[in-house]
Amino acid sequence: MDFVIRSAQIIDINSPFNKSKKDIHVSNGVIKKIDDQIPFDGEEINGDSLCVSIGWLDMRAHYHDPGNEHKEDIETGSDAAAVGGFTDVVLLPNNNPVTSSKNSISYYQKWSKGSAVQLHPMAAVTLGCEGKELTEMIDLHVAGAIAFGDGIRPIWHTDIMMKGLQYLQKFKGLLINKAEDEMLTAFGHMNEGMQSTQMGLKGMPSLSEVIMIERDLKLLQYTGGRLHFTMVSTKEGVELIRSAKAKGLSVTCDVGVNYLKFTDKDLSDYETNLKVNPPYRTDNDRQALLEGLKDGTIDCIVSDHIPHDEESKKLEFDLADFGSSNQQTFLSVLMDVFGDDYQEFIEKFTSNPRNLLGIEQPKIDVGQPAVLTVFNGDSWTLDSDTNKSKSTASPFFGQTVQGQVKAIVNNGQLVLN
Repeated sequence: MDFVIRSAQIIDINSPFNKSKKDIHVSNGVIKKIDDQIPFDGEEINGDSLCVSIGWLDMRAHYHDPGNEHKEDIETGSDAAAVGGFTDVVLLPNNNPVTSSKNSISYYQKWSKGSAVQLHPMAAVTLGCEGKELTEMIDLHVAGAIAFGDGIRPIWHTDIMMKGLQYLQKFKGLLINKAEDEMLTAFGHMNEGMQSTQMGLKGMPSLSEVIMIERDLKLLQYTGGRLHFTMVSTKEGVELIRSAKAKGLSVTCDVGVNYLKFTDKDLSDYETNLKVNPPYRTDNDRQALLEGLKDGTIDCIVSDHIPHDEESKKLEFDLADFGSSNQQTFLSVLMDVFGDDYQEFIEKFTSNPRNLLGIEQPKIDVGQPAVLTVFNGDSWTLDSDTNKSKSTASPFFGQTVQGQVKAIVNNGQLVLN
């Protein structure tokens, strides 16, 4: 692997070349030179207004592998991640079997050895992600689990949640919880409000998220530990976390990228690719999420890549599964929402998640391993030719969007888009 990235703006606050436009020469997985107009006779990556950052990290994706590989598997999921700009992906544990054994951890580790996309398994907090009995989290940590959570399921059992926070303090582990009271969201299909009433669908109240966040913050204050809320979607939730941070609690959170764009009003035509959990909420909630990103309350942006096959999505709205395929359009949504200002939030999917997970920070500097994402504002169309996922369950399928990843570099490999 020997190539040059031509005239790219470097975005890396830890690099001495931050915000400068340079050529970058990479050879054998290492950055050999960063300079103006490097003489080179070989493979080049070119493009208008190229940018390069350290490799992106997605803290929330579900590849359904093992168990439901017809929806996605680690090969197609990694391909989708690569063209979406991700060099690292945290995978949810909701597989069959659930990620709760040393063998299930090693499955992803073996794949990562030969892949440009490094897969970091999140191990389940409870057996079967059923919320009733704790897993052997110390053993799973030693085996290589990056964090602990029940993935698409909330940790509903209060005593289990408290003991999980206590248990993980033995090695400063991160507990990730999806804030949802499932008793309040049972049989719901979208955000509860005027829109759900007009559409004749049972709603999922924002109260379900708020109650769970309040509970978990009280437990965190009581027990100590490290707590991360994933997929925060409500204005009240953001306010609670902001207040908890001001009090000094060790709490962090993330938001799904599509929640920065869509609201419940976008579901008016019963588009099942917009049926997600938590549901897209009101514009007031969306604005609160944007404010939370800007003031640092929200630490990370995730793809929430939950792909499904056609049989699970091309149904009546109330029968369709929750989730959509999101990794490939991650950059395009950011550019649509923020315009050129999207670069201000790049730490939300580069350095911030690595700090939370204890992953070594790459650096764009001479002599450093090349862990890079190369991108620009080019337009492209998500269709059967460009789609790398097994799933077509994207709200952008068939559309032309702005913002394209040109390449990722990681683990001594170059993946071109």
